[in-house]
Amino acid sequence: MKRFLIIPVIAALALASVIPARAAVETYNIDPVHTWVGFSIAHFFTKVPGYFSKVKGTIVVDRDHLENSTVEAVIEVASITTNTKMRDDDLRSTNFFAAADFPAMTFKSEKWQSTGGNTYAVTGILTMKNVAKEVVLKVTSTGFGPGMKGAAISGWEAAVTLDRRDFNITADQGAIGNQVDVLINIEADLRKPPAEAP
Repeated sequence: MKRFLIIPVIAALALASVIPARAAVETYNIDPVHTWVGFSIAHFFTKVPGYFSKVKGTIVVDRDHLENSTVEAVIEVASITTNTKMRDDDLRSTNFFAAADFPAMTFKSEKWQSTGGNTYAVTGILTMKNVAKEVVLKVTSTGFGPGMKGAAISGWEAAVTLDRRDFNITADQGAIGNQVDVLINIEADLRKPPAEAP
């Protein structure tokens, strides 16, 4: 009787040995050097681009079920640049972002929904000028694998169109459009687990 009980156990162990192990939940740190938070907005009849140069955050990834992932990011408002000092100073002023009073904008995801392939609708709360609003990012997972010197990295793209009036940024109506197209490219580094004590 014992022999018949042992056979299924051996078979189960053999099957487990050939099934790939499920990926563990991984945490990636956004690499500010290889991350781009860009935007464009109409000035009369043409669009003017700009970007924020200082961003940090984390992406917690369930590689088997990306819809269970989360992301949090912080953008330093004063890092805005459009390559024109006078315009950048105006954007940092109380006319627009009021960077001295509201030095950071934040995004925290609440839900990831698969939209097919490696794309997701990521719903989260964007906070800007102390106004918190739900937005939906169109996110693409662009890959996982080795980066510089073989370090594990992940790549992401995200896009969203915002209405600046939703965040109390209303200056220069008529000269400047209200719809802001945002395009984000992220490279993130796998966080190494803490070293075990000897």
